[in-house]
Amino acid sequence: MNAYRRVASVVSRLLAILFVLSGSAVAEDVLVNPEDFFDPSFGDLQEELEIIRDEEKAALLVMFETKDCPWCERMKKQVLNRASVQAFYEDNFRVIALDAEGDLMVVDFDGNEVEESQFALKAMRVRATPVFAFFSPDGELITRYTGALKNADDFILLGEYVIQEKYRDMKFSKYRREHNAKS
Repeated sequence: MNAYRRVASVVSRLLAILFVLSGSAVAEDVLVNPEDFFDPSFGDLQEELEIIRDEEKAALLVMFETKDCPWCERMKKQVLNRASVQAFYEDNFRVIALDAEGDLMVVDFDGNEVEESQFALKAMRVRATPVFAFFSPDGELITRYTGALKNADDFILLGEYVIQEKYRDMKFSKYRREHNAKS
């Protein structure tokens, strides 16, 4: 992790703590660079799994996106740029982005070298973006969500759904409805 990423990480965490302690709308709206949401990656998914095991993360989150995807841009500009979102996901997940139409080579979970687009289309059946796919430390797909989420709270709720392993019992839409009914 380079020095810039470490500093950005510390700042994001401090801002998230400020948000939790203050409970104010001003702290909630702290914006940071959405690209800081993603961990640097060389596209080796086997290596990514080693990292999440070493760092004891809950899962690997892969965001499949495309360059011209308006919903991907919406997520970046309205959700992934929130300090609270970045701190939550950095603490619990390793997060990388793959271009669902890209031609860069990646190493899939089985060690095969394939183009990003082929991995997205054939292995993950990505037909629309964004897709947020969560993988266990063993490379098994835990759950996936296609589309933009409404706001930062819903995106954090998606992460909690994975951490609490609620995907074993119900779909995220039901989990979200039940959570919102309690709130």
